[in-house]
Amino acid sequence: MKNAFRTFCITATVLISAMAVNAQSIEGIWKTVDDNTGKTKSEVQLEIKNNALYGTIVKLYKEPGENPDPVCNVCEGAFKGKKIIGMQIVNRLKNDGTEWKADNGILDPENGKWYDCKMWVNQDNPNELKVRGYISFLYRTQTWYRVQ
Repeated sequence: MKNAFRTFCITATVLISAMAVNAQSIEGIWKTVDDNTGKTKSEVQLEIKNNALYGTIVKLYKEPGENPDPVCNVCEGAFKGKKIIGMQIVNRLKNDGTEWKADNGILDPENGKWYDCKMWVNQDNPNELKVRGYISFLYRTQTWYRVQ
C-alpha cells in the first residue's frame, strides 16, 4: 500500500511539473517569419499576465534603406501613428489547454487589421510556435521560432 501511494505521488508530481513547463513554454521571444517570402520580419516577446497571453514587438528586421523604426500609418485608433517597435500585437489570448486563442487577438501592422488568433507550441519541436490568424473560415498560419 505504501509503494502504491508513493508511486501515485511521484506520478502526480511528474505530471504537474510537465503541465507547468508546457503552460510556460510559450513565454519568451519568438522570431517571426513571413510565410510568403520566408524572410525574418521581427521578434515578438510573449508574456502571460493575469492568465492571458500578450505579445510585443521588440525588434524589426529591415532591408538596407528601409526605415529601421517605422510607425504604423495604416493602423486605426490608438495604434495609428505609433512606433511598431514596442507595439503590443498579441492581445488577451486565453489558454484552453491545448492552444491560446482570442477573437481580434493579433494585429498585423503591415495592414493595420486585427485578426482572430490561435497559437500553439509545436509538440514535436518546442522551439516552433504555430500562429494562425483568421477571419471566418479563411486563415493563414505562420511558424515562429524561439530566440535562444
